[in-house]
Amino acid sequence: MTSGSIKTVAVTGATGFVGRAVVGELVRAGYSVRALARDRIKAAGLSRLPGVTVVEGDIHDGRSPEELVDGANACIHLIGILREQRNGVTFHRMHVAATRLIVDACRGGGVSRYLHMSALGVGDNGICDYQTTKWEAEQYVRRSGLDWTIFRPGLIHGQNSEFVKMASLWAKGEAQPWFFMPYFTRGVEEKGVPLGGLTRVIPTVQPVAVEDVATAFVRALSRAETVGETYNLVGSEKITWPEMLNEIRDHVPSANEYIQPWGIPAEAAAAQASVAQFVGLGSFLPFDRGMALMGGQDSTAELSKVRAHLGLEPAAFRRSFASYAGSL
Repeated sequence: MTSGSIKTVAVTGATGFVGRAVVGELVRAGYSVRALARDRIKAAGLSRLPGVTVVEGDIHDGRSPEELVDGANACIHLIGILREQRNGVTFHRMHVAATRLIVDACRGGGVSRYLHMSALGVGDNGICDYQTTKWEAEQYVRRSGLDWTIFRPGLIHGQNSEFVKMASLWAKGEAQPWFFMPYFTRGVEEKGVPLGGLTRVIPTVQPVAVEDVATAFVRALSRAETVGETYNLVGSEKITWPEMLNEIRDHVPSANEYIQPWGIPAEAAAAQASVAQFVGLGSFLPFDRGMALMGGQDSTAELSKVRAHLGLEPAAFRRSFASYAGSL
């Protein structure tokens, strides 16, 4: 399918943080959009956009995937979760099963162009269920026969991101742990230190603005060189977790200047989360095992392919965050 023949794009996860940005960018680029939404009220803002049709339903309801792609020329699949929930919302159901359903609907409906959102760090050696299910979903996409493109974003930030909202509350002392801004560190074995001594390493991240994520998806639709490619998608600025949290604190209105970032060993936090989950108290922690382990890893990548194929220079975190910090 040529780029010029793509007029209507089906979008799953359309009411989420990233989904809203992608739909908005598609509209600005002149595409018509079919947006899947479980709650029409939640999707009210999308339905008011020109050229957007809301398909009310659930990816697992047995009808919505086919209805969503009916009349579409391409599909962008954004559904994913960061944490499992008690009501059967598991990583396998939302990452693997949901991907199979929408990919099969695209194949059955003759929609050959397919863009998929995965996650940075995904691979066959994933350190948690989040990563291994994302990887399994990627493999289904690669075997699909569709004209696919896979994006692996790192930490996505923006005015409406849950992470930025939570970090802003930490900075104001209005959310647990009240007196500091937490982040995870990882232990690395230090050579020459007896008894398996560990050095605590502070992770580095390249937060990517949600607007850049949306731009990447929309540009890929019309660029043939992106078919069959996987892109790590991060911001252009490398920054440590304490530096990022300090930046948030220093620019959020009414923040407490005395609140400081504080590193928590990822391994210990992961063990705590596993025990809590085993005894049925996992929901009382603000993180699960996988979130702790992934939080202790670097979230960085090289951007040369993004620049070459998409003509995109993702914004630096400090500059991008400053543009909306005052409204938090």
